[in-house]
Amino acid sequence: MAAPAQSIFSIAEFLANEGQKDLLRFSTAGSVDDGKSTLIGRLLYDTQSVYEDQVRSIEGKGTTAPGQLDFALLTDGLRAEREQGITIDVAYRYFSTPRRKFIIADTPGHEQYTRNMATGASTADAAVVLVDAGKGVLPQSRRHAFIASLLRVRHVIVAVNKMDLVEYSESRFRAIEQEFRAVLDRIAEETGNPVETSFVPVSALVGNNVVSPSAAMPWYSGPALLGLLESLPASQGAAGAPFRFPVQRVVRPDHTFRGFSGQIASGTVRPGDAILALPSRKKAIVERIVTWDGDLPVAQAPLSVTLVLDREIDISRGDLIAAAESPALVAAKVKAATVWMDQHPLELQRRYLVKLASQTVPALISNVDYRANIATLAHEPAQTLDLNDIGGIGLQFLRPVALDLYKDNRTTGNFIVIDPLSNGTVAAGMIIAAENFSADQPHDTWGPVTSAERAARWGHRGTVLELSAPDELIDAIERSLFSVGAVSVRLDADSNTFLQHPNLLVVTAELHAKAGLITLVTRATEDGSATVRLEDKEQPLDATAPNRAIAEIHRLLGETLVLISQERAGI
Repeated sequence: MAAPAQSIFSIAEFLANEGQKDLLRFSTAGSVDDGKSTLIGRLLYDTQSVYEDQVRSIEGKGTTAPGQLDFALLTDGLRAEREQGITIDVAYRYFSTPRRKFIIADTPGHEQYTRNMATGASTADAAVVLVDAGKGVLPQSRRHAFIASLLRVRHVIVAVNKMDLVEYSESRFRAIEQEFRAVLDRIAEETGNPVETSFVPVSALVGNNVVSPSAAMPWYSGPALLGLLESLPASQGAAGAPFRFPVQRVVRPDHTFRGFSGQIASGTVRPGDAILALPSRKKAIVERIVTWDGDLPVAQAPLSVTLVLDREIDISRGDLIAAAESPALVAAKVKAATVWMDQHPLELQRRYLVKLASQTVPALISNVDYRANIATLAHEPAQTLDLNDIGGIGLQFLRPVALDLYKDNRTTGNFIVIDPLSNGTVAAGMIIAAENFSADQPHDTWGPVTSAERAARWGHRGTVLELSAPDELIDAIERSLFSVGAVSVRLDADSNTFLQHPNLLVVTAELHAKAGLITLVTRATEDGSATVRLEDKEQPLDATAPNRAIAEIHRLLGETLVLISQERAGI
């Protein structure tokens, strides 16, 4: 019985030791074939973080010399990646040393997957940027360093790889170090976010300076890559930041209980704490912190809890509960640094959906402040952003949003942009400036709702559009408006009610338009003819070419509405 008890004790001791270690999240980045996957494979292999059967499965495979393991095969696990010999997706790896635990985000090197790199670096505390010693600093290396700076990654380690192929030349290493330092200095000037930087010469394939110092480079006196990673400050916990609690759900199982569920984004909360519900700015006191296992005396990020308040205030999904003494901003206009991730270019004055924490808000991109030139790192004038472009934009929310600047809170200061047509993510951004509402300005105001306020809410002004066309074309036009986020209503002029009371049709259409809706007054035709009438101007439509007819409708609306983009009209 002694042996099993000793074994159980050892396992328990091991688990306790693992739980006491701190955690560092880091991402890897670089150009194609710089050796990121090989480097990670070497880290996993030399720290004994892979199983023996995994090692046996790659013996004799890959592109390395006979008798030499291709460590990239330990990390490129997707079939498509193995077939192409490249990394095409973000892969998260875990390993541990006696000093700390690590989570690696292995990101692609291809320019077309820059958005994946941004995803991997978004939660990282450090970035390892690989540079091929033979190729030097490439545009993609600059791009990754720029994104790491925008995402406020605190530490960048530049690993100059494949030193064995340049005969471990110190002069080559120093030249790359000097060039890359100049790049990082320029990035710091452009982003206002200097990062701590270390340089280390390595050979991932051979194993020099990856886990242990190498005798092949006596001129380098610094630590190996793993030593650098172990020496960096641990992941900064969010518990010390101001309290932020995005509401995911309102829980009301019966009339005796009303709570607000979600995950604490930052900070600490206790019963008795004063909170502010945003954007309404209503105040309350935390009465209980409820979990499945019972009430808690204190809760910290990133715990998921249900908060019960001492009074009834209007809070719904997407609202932000914040510490009363250090509230978040409430803004309708922000400036943001953005990585564009879609094949379709950015469209100004087109309605997108912006997801920030637990809220999804319609918004317009009002302007492009600049596009970053990756070669020179300069900010250049631009009217749009294309796939993988990095730039600054102005964003106008169609209702006030509670948020923080990204430099103050990464969780409540970042967002993604969603195309309502495809439901795909088209951009990721970091808020760098916001036009805060005055703390004395009430959220609710008295008086009638104005047409300008309705236009701000819907993203367009109301109008009456008269359509005479086959039913199929009318359906397609209505669908196209719905797809781009327009708020519309359809009135069938041929219905018995409106035929008997034609004045009722006119009055109803005018009332809908006054409410800010795009009002479609439709008449079905049987001869295939089609016409549109907008603001006393009538013109024919080509019913035999539905996409062309839809594009014409959107063009006409685009002359008076903020919302519609002609380029996206022909779906």
